[in-house]
Amino acid sequence: MEHTLTPGRYLILLAVMLTASVGDTLLAHGMAQVGPVSVQHLGVLLRALANPWVDAGILCLLGFFASYLSALSWADLTFVLPATAFGYVVVALLSHFWLHEHISLSRWSGIVLIVCAVGFVANGPSMTERPSAHDKGRGPNAEEIEPLQTGAPAAVERSLPGA
Repeated sequence: MEHTLTPGRYLILLAVMLTASVGDTLLAHGMAQVGPVSVQHLGVLLRALANPWVDAGILCLLGFFASYLSALSWADLTFVLPATAFGYVVVALLSHFWLHEHISLSRWSGIVLIVCAVGFVANGPSMTERPSAHDKGRGPNAEEIEPLQTGAPAAVERSLPGA
């Protein structure tokens, strides 16, 4: 069973990456307007839902969730998560140019290191090979193995209560 990435699957991975990045950035922008939230003032969270930036972020993150579920339906988590790691670069760029956050050299270095490591994962298969439902429970030489006897020896059967 070969798992190849079709153009549609690349688009799903792109949607996972972009919707998460844009959604997180929109939430950050909206929450900067709302202000700090604490356990003592949880009502601020309800006020945050009235912020259009927070609402847009939530909608993007719903799109992320839908595309993420789709990707996980045909690929392993250990493939999907690293394959969408370029989103860290998108978040950093949006944060720097739109939110005007300062990004230190060490953060940029970490982002570059994470993205470079994606190459190791991207070269592997997108899905772990699993036996099909037809082959479950059968070893590689299943035809050569005789079926196990399930009956207990007569001496054991006689010693069982009610036998």
